[in-house]
Amino acid sequence: MKQENLVILGIETSCDETAAAVVQNGKEILSNVVASQIESHRRFGGVVPELASRHHVEQITITIEEAMKQAEVSFEEIDAVAVTEGPGLVGALLVGVNAAKALAFSRNIPLVGVHHIAGHIYANRLITDFMFPLLSLVVSGGHTEIVYMEKHGSFKVIGETRDDAAGEAYDKVARTLNLPYPGGPHIDRLAQEGSANIDLPRAWLDEDSYDFSFSGLKSAVINTLHNAEQRGENISPANLAASFQESVVEVLTKKTVRAAKELRVKQVLLAGGVAANKGLRESLASAFRQMDGVDLVIPPLYLCTDNAAMIAAAGTVLFEAGKRGALDMNAHPGLDIEQ
Repeated sequence: MKQENLVILGIETSCDETAAAVVQNGKEILSNVVASQIESHRRFGGVVPELASRHHVEQITITIEEAMKQAEVSFEEIDAVAVTEGPGLVGALLVGVNAAKALAFSRNIPLVGVHHIAGHIYANRLITDFMFPLLSLVVSGGHTEIVYMEKHGSFKVIGETRDDAAGEAYDKVARTLNLPYPGGPHIDRLAQEGSANIDLPRAWLDEDSYDFSFSGLKSAVINTLHNAEQRGENISPANLAASFQESVVEVLTKKTVRAAKELRVKQVLLAGGVAANKGLRESLASAFRQMDGVDLVIPPLYLCTDNAAMIAAAGTVLFEAGKRGALDMNAHPGLDIEQ
């Protein structure tokens, strides 16, 4: 069911960003407001779930009101409310879900539940049309996977992490190097200053596997640093960061390229918070520049991290397909994208 000037309010509270956005026709961002909690969690070296939930409660109403104000629309003009149903931190998810349900009930607006990773994938639709079949490389703090799509709303996970996601590995290595949270951007910047001259492992797993494993790499970095300290040697933090990043990026790039060739896709999308990583963006761009017939889409930085415009974009497709959420919707921290 398609209609002209379909206006969706998106709400995202899966982790440590309180976000609301208004998107028209699934592609045009009218507003995209994000209240970050990074400063509150930084002193703990990671996200504290209870603290995240409390901040969401404090910010959710203000954020939604600001998104509506910037979009210059009224609730009478909103066709549906799309909200992240999962996965994520259960307490954080509940704040967004309950805010969306309250709006849907009080304003008699349809409700749509959205998978958080589907949102990251559909962030790319805010900048270009999808060409099927396609692949999406999703790389974030909690997820590293390759998703195959034959049509809108159809997701098949063909590869995923078996242990640490790439973002988790970045944060753990950053702590070892005494870099602040979140570690990813700091490792990325430090890597630009160093040389990848330290031999670190690449986990290729089975020959035909698209799965990932970064736990061994993380341990190798920690052991390399500790062994050097015990010998009284100094290792350049920049060189260690560059070597770690090269290992992560090489595996991500080569597995994505191989999947794109073997599945003969027309388009490859990069998605997730680690999509902001300069090394990964450059590596993918270089690899796909040499491949004819495959369109690589890399989202702008503001659409890589958690935001609500991506939730509204994914919610638009679900709404047009006739999907509706009920007022007994609950948070689903382990929600499966294939279901």
